[in-house]
Amino acid sequence: MTSRSDRLRELLARPGIRIMPGCHDAMSAKLIQEAGFEMGFMSGFAVSATRLGLPDTGLISYGELVEQGRNICSAVSIPMFGDGDTGFGNALNVKRTVQGYARSGFACIMIEDQVAPKRCGHTKGKVMASRDEAAMRIRAAVDVRDGGDDILIMARTDSRSVLGLEEAIERCKLFRELGADITFLEAPESIEEMRRYCAEVDGPKMVNMIEYGKTPVLPPEQLEAIGYKIAVYPLTLLNAGIRAMRQALSSIKQGRTPENIMDFEELKSAVGFPQYYDEESRYRY
Repeated sequence: MTSRSDRLRELLARPGIRIMPGCHDAMSAKLIQEAGFEMGFMSGFAVSATRLGLPDTGLISYGELVEQGRNICSAVSIPMFGDGDTGFGNALNVKRTVQGYARSGFACIMIEDQVAPKRCGHTKGKVMASRDEAAMRIRAAVDVRDGGDDILIMARTDSRSVLGLEEAIERCKLFRELGADITFLEAPESIEEMRRYCAEVDGPKMVNMIEYGKTPVLPPEQLEAIGYKIAVYPLTLLNAGIRAMRQALSSIKQGRTPENIMDFEELKSAVGFPQYYDEESRYRY
């Protein structure tokens, strides 16, 4: 049977850009698959928000992320990307992190080059690891992949906003030389910067589409023309969910029935009761 990592490799080899929504739990991952998307992304920002109620500032641990990832990957069959933050330590920590994500079912892990505690790429307060340390992390991650754990490596740099575009591009080139499958230059601030990155760095590249963030949010066909292979929408479901829940709570507080509420049968179907009942009847005696 084809592994999820092999399926991801097949998807990346096909013509066209791949669209990848972000999730934060098993239910949101199931909705991504149900909507017909080919892949999904476990966002560290979204998991920190929903699991801890805290910002993406390095407060969530490896154990919490990998446990959430195991639940997410178990709920779907599509390839999933996992946010591995900085790898949670030195080279040996990075290796353990990559192994844990691979064995939890992820098809790809993202490793970044900030100093812990890290920050969301579109917020302030980031501090960058040296280029040598960043290279060490990617080399360790690639060693795990090449050593038998079937997972792709996406190397991310947040250095654009701290050290400049030149350094960010050079780091992405280095990551590719070290064997990273995908690169991700976070938070370019113009279409011109996006074009330059795509022109100067080879291999598959991902762009982060955060609504009202630092990077221009462009239609997929324009992103593909620029040179991107993957467009991730990491916070759209979290954003929409928080707004919908606030509106529902306001309605309840005012004594009104919230709008856009599913009936109970639809809700039971969404969480999997029909499939459960089918399985239950199979083993009735």
